[in-house]
Amino acid sequence: MALTQKLLIRQSQALVMTPQLMQAIKLLQLSSLDLTAYVEEELERNPLLDRAPESEPVEGEREPAEAHADGGDAQSGDWLNEDLEVSRSTIEGRLDTDLENVFPDASDGDRSQGPSPSSSQNEWASVRSGGGDDGDYNIEAFVTAKPTLADHLSAQLALTVADPIDKLIAAYLLDLVDEAGYLRGDIDGIADKLGIPPERVNNIISVLQTFDPPGICARDLAECLAIQLREQNRLDPAMQALLDNIELLARRDLARLRKLCAVDEEDLTEMIAEIRRLNPKPGAAFDAAPMQSLAPDVLVQQAPDGSWNVELNMAALPKVLVNQSYFANVVKSVRDPTEKAYLTDCLQNATWLVRALDQRARTILKVSTEIVRQQDGFFTLGVAHLRPLNLRTVADAIGMHESTVSRVTANKVMATSRGVFELKYFFTTAISAANGGDAHSAEAVRHHIRQLIDRESPAEVLSDDSIVDRLHTAGIDIARRTVAKYREAMRIPSSVQRRREKHGSLVSMSP
Repeated sequence: MALTQKLLIRQSQALVMTPQLMQAIKLLQLSSLDLTAYVEEELERNPLLDRAPESEPVEGEREPAEAHADGGDAQSGDWLNEDLEVSRSTIEGRLDTDLENVFPDASDGDRSQGPSPSSSQNEWASVRSGGGDDGDYNIEAFVTAKPTLADHLSAQLALTVADPIDKLIAAYLLDLVDEAGYLRGDIDGIADKLGIPPERVNNIISVLQTFDPPGICARDLAECLAIQLREQNRLDPAMQALLDNIELLARRDLARLRKLCAVDEEDLTEMIAEIRRLNPKPGAAFDAAPMQSLAPDVLVQQAPDGSWNVELNMAALPKVLVNQSYFANVVKSVRDPTEKAYLTDCLQNATWLVRALDQRARTILKVSTEIVRQQDGFFTLGVAHLRPLNLRTVADAIGMHESTVSRVTANKVMATSRGVFELKYFFTTAISAANGGDAHSAEAVRHHIRQLIDRESPAEVLSDDSIVDRLHTAGIDIARRTVAKYREAMRIPSSVQRRREKHGSLVSMSP
């Protein structure tokens, strides 16, 4: 059989991922913060992109300066003009010194002639405002600066340790202190690395543990609490025995603790209350990141007729425009084909970015509206009425692909009258009903479990089997291991630990 070459023409269909389509998919799954950062990069790179102008001020609202210029209440600014419109001799008399001492940088010619009213007004305005001639100087940047934990400890180290070698060892140890204030590192390993005996390391650690805040540079929780109690002169043998067996306190094994500490119930209750008043993380007050407000992507509000209005948070959406006039003016004077191709590419990218942002906003609004429609019971009655929902249900309802809905709901936040939730929150698995009715969402079941545990009495603490029986009575078919998994996910202790904790609470409340 001979091998021959042939030319064939075949027609086929294939999905091609164009750069514009890849860009649209990328923008769809970005959060509002990531999207803002991406748009900022495009604004710097693309000369044909401009920020959309800010909204015009409401008619009737004017700046305070304009109101004063129109003859309004300008008493707050009159004192400034009256103080500044004075002669050179008056200013020197008030300061009890020559103006050369106030303005040492002025030229000799200016000094001889004296400051003009306009120049003296500007100069004195800068002096009164506390700033120099540089407009970037901001005194608030210095006032609001907070010392870090390392700075706080280093300042105390400079005043406490005098020996240069000990100071170097202490500085090395301070570098091992984590954000919570604990000293992380093996003593023997530190001693071998520094070439010193472990006793010297322990001695320096003892000095560092006297620093502020109390409990700093401890190596574990028991030592941290012991340092604070020693500072308060409350570290007696009974308290030391409690700290040595602090894992029993975590398990609420109060009966065994009473035997080890040799105290009665009342004394043990007071000791536990005293430990709870201590700070388990003394370094947490430093290096704390400032709280940032979360900007929701979607806003849901109830209409007067009982329906729900879904709208986009325009403040979280970056607004850009294509500068067509600039492109038209520049392209006329361009003769180089490379430069013309660059401008054409910039125009195409800018146009596609604007369209992609608009399509992203429309898609988010469409998906969010369908989520609100599907979860109407949650918005009206609460989390107990949250329905089981998956991506395919929403995708089929709005005529989109399931992957598109998944990208839309990623990293997006919805603000409602019941709180702020991620869009992923409304997609929960279904748990079958015991009587063959409608399925229950996993989030609603977790809420039901939490309610049962919150309402339990100290005399009748519910076990996982008891919770399963009550859920079956409520029409929820669920296994005991599923209840245990949900309970652990909500950080709820077991029935044995809850019984010990509730019993300890009753003992502390008894007279």
